[in-house]
Parts: sequence; C-alpha cells; structure tokens
Amino acid sequence: MLPFYQNLPFFSIILAMLASIASPLFRKNHMAYRLTVATTVLIFGFSVVVAVCTMQAGTSFIYWLGHFPAPWGNELRAGTLEGLLAACFSGVMLLSLLGGHQDFDDDILRGKQGIYFLMLNLLTATLMVLVYTNDLFTGYVFLEISAIACCALVMARQTGPAIVSTIRYMIFNCVGSGLFLLGLSILYRCTGHLLMSNLHAKILEYAGRGEYIFPMIASFGLMTIGLAAKSGQFPFHSWLPGAHSNATTASSAVLSGLVLKGYVIFQIKLIIRVFSLDVVVRWHLAELLFVFGLLGMIIASVRAVQEEEAKRMIAFSTVAQIGYIYAAMGMSTLVGMAAACFQVIAHAFTKTMLFTSMGSLMDASNHEKNLHYLRGAARRSPLAGVAFTVGALSLCGFPLLAGFGAKYLIAEAAFHSPVYLMMTLVGLAISALLNAMYYIPAVVNLWMPSKTKYPPVQSDLSRKVALVLFIVVNVGLGVCFLPIMDLLSVGIVML
Repeated sequence: MLPFYQNLPFFSIILAMLASIASPLFRKNHMAYRLTVATTVLIFGFSVVVAVCTMQAGTSFIYWLGHFPAPWGNELRAGTLEGLLAACFSGVMLLSLLGGHQDFDDDILRGKQGIYFLMLNLLTATLMVLVYTNDLFTGYVFLEISAIACCALVMARQTGPAIVSTIRYMIFNCVGSGLFLLGLSILYRCTGHLLMSNLHAKILEYAGRGEYIFPMIASFGLMTIGLAAKSGQFPFHSWLPGAHSNATTASSAVLSGLVLKGYVIFQIKLIIRVFSLDVVVRWHLAELLFVFGLLGMIIASVRAVQEEEAKRMIAFSTVAQIGYIYAAMGMSTLVGMAAACFQVIAHAFTKTMLFTSMGSLMDASNHEKNLHYLRGAARRSPLAGVAFTVGALSLCGFPLLAGFGAKYLIAEAAFHSPVYLMMTLVGLAISALLNAMYYIPAVVNLWMPSKTKYPPVQSDLSRKVALVLFIVVNVGLGVCFLPIMDLLSVGIVML
C-alpha cells in the first residue's frame, strides 16, 4: 500500500479541476472567490507535505493514474524539487488572490467573475500538472489548457486594447504549441514512447549508438522554441508587454509570476528528464539556450529603460529575468539548473509583488499608467510603495533580498562552467546596471511629493496582508538562499 503522501500530487490536480467546475455554479461571486482561496490553501499544504516527505525519504516516487502501468496509464512523478515548486506556485497564487481581491469587483464584469475563477483554478491545475507529470503528451494537453485560460484572463476587462493583446497572445501561443507538438511527434516517431523515463532511456541508447541524431536534435529544438514562445523568452516576447499592461492587476501578477514559470519548469524537465544534460551538452544544444538567455537579459533591460508606462516596464523586466533562467539552464550543469530553479522561485514572488503593488499605486493615482503621472503615489499608498521598492531593489540585486540570492547563485554556477564564466559575469553586471537605471528612477518618482490632488483610495485588508507577506518572503529568500539552494540541488539530483 502506498504511503498516503504519494496521493497528494493527484489530489492537488483533481481539487483544482473540481474547483474550476464548481466556481461558475455559485450565484454569489464572493463564494467562488472563497472556494478558490480554500482550494489553493489546501494545495499549498499538500505541496509542503510532499516536499518534506520526499526530503525525508531521500527519493522521488511515481504515482500511476488509475494504477495502470505504461503505456495504458499516465504517470505523476514527485520529489523534493517538485514539492518545493508546487508549494511556490500555489503560494504565489494564494497571495495573488489576496492581493487582487479588490480588482475582482472593480475590473471584471458582474456575471463573469465565476468564469474568471474557473480559469484561475484551471491555471492552478495546469501548474500542478507541469510540475508533477511524467508524460510529455499530458504536459502538452495542459499547455493548451493554460493558453485558453490565459487568454480569458487577459481579456477579462473586455476593452479594445485587452482584446488586441489577447489575439496577439493567442497567435504566439498557437505557434508555440504547434512547434512543440511537431517536436513531440518526431520524438515519438523515433522512440515510440511518451513517458519521460522511457524517453530518457531510449534517447541515451540512440545517442550511444549514433542513431536518429538529427531527428532528435530537431525535436529538441522545436519543443524548446515552442516553450520559449509561450514563456516570452527573447526573441519571442513581443506579445508579453501588451498582455500584461492591458490585463487586470491579478491577471498580470498570475501571468508573469506563475504561468511563464510553469513553461520554464517544463523546459527544465525536458532537458534533464527527457534528453539528459550529457546529451544536450554533447549535441551543443546548451550554447543556444545560454546565448539567447544572455541576449534577453540585456536587450529586454534596454527596452525597459525606454519604457514610460509602468506595467509595460515591469513586463519587459520579466523578459530580462526569464533570460537569467535560460542563461543558467544553458550552463548545462546540475548547479546551473538548481540556480535556474531558485531564479524561478525568486522571480515568481518578486514580480507578482511588483504587479500587485503597482495595482495599488495606480488606484491611488486615478488609474494612471504613465510613470510620470504616478509621481507621489507611494506617499498616497505607503505599504504598496514599500512593497514596490523592495521588489525593485530585489531585481536590481541588493543584498538580503531574493534577487541578490538569484544573481549570486547564477554567478556561482558560472564558476562550474569556465567557458561561460566571463560572459555570465559581464552579462550580470550589465543587466544589473540597466535594472537600476529604470527601477531606481521609478522608485524615486513614486516617493517624490506631488502637487496633483487625487481622491483618497483605501486598499482592502487582504491586499495589505498579501503585500506584507510578499515582503517577508522576499527578504526570507534573500537571507536563506544558500539552504534553499541546497534543497533545490537535492531535488535536481532526484530528477
């Protein structure tokens, strides 16, 4: 008989899907909100239990859906890394729900809120599947589900710019999905398997014999480009600023902090669990990940410096931060992969905090978007101003904050890959300088006195609680990044 905790990944997925079905059935919108919050809290608890139990057991486990072995059944796989990532994603989703509570009434049409929470719960289910699944095709199916849900979230306001951004987002997602499916089809034709463990063994066998090399390289390239387009990695990022700037505050926070990170985690599993680090290095595929990651770090930061609209600036910053992740992945070492995972966690909490706090600052400035007209907003909403300041300094790499820990770990990982050492250090230095060039002036502007009079706006208690928790978590990640890195390294080895 299985230990009870091995059922929890399955319960997490099913709970989120059941909550998505139930959400539109409530006549009162606040009931759907409470159901979503309660479900997210349960999933967070389940994820923590999975992380702790697998850490104590020292090994990962396989859960057969329906208890049917492959190829008839599907598989979930969970270890310390999966548990930590699931806890991170559900925790960020919970704080996004708390932080966006006020926006659900203000920005979403009445009668549509149940559908909105349906999509949020579907996204939670998707994230859990991307973290836990051991099946590439199941991952693809939920990639498509997440695309549908994200389109609904971006279009929640039903304004002209939101609809245009949704269409652009849909086009990029369809292209990304098509490329991923094409790559998956080639891989299935070569190996005859869809489970990651079986694919891994078959690819190692073919690589050792020198068979099917070109088709498998093409498969990896197509799937990687597909996931890069979906995650907004440079140069496939043009959809991202518009989608984030025209979505509601809660939607922007979820899209940037969670959805994009789910695609990145699936990419990490593709490298380690399917193709293996040795094969990726042998076929010189890692260099492309590193180069495009490095270019994304710098070019997106330059674009953010030029941006005057607050949410678009934060969105370009997201592209730059995803570049950090890809650069770390491109090092193709276990240390680099662990650093990439820490960057995923740090950026998930930090960027969600930035979007949530910016929502409050815009509310306190008569919903102005331009940074110039947000002058003095932090004085009108001090807690949001503090949260934005902490998030901005974090991404600039200030010590004792999450962003510093992420940059330190990526730099440390570069020392294990001497080929990438100098390029990584120079890229980090340039990117950090550019981050300071747009975040520091933005922070100063927010705290400067303003002569313009705005009507008083009171943030609700849930948003204040969310912002305080975001700040605490950010500082915690910045102080304890080395122990967390050790846990992530253990989880990477379990993969």
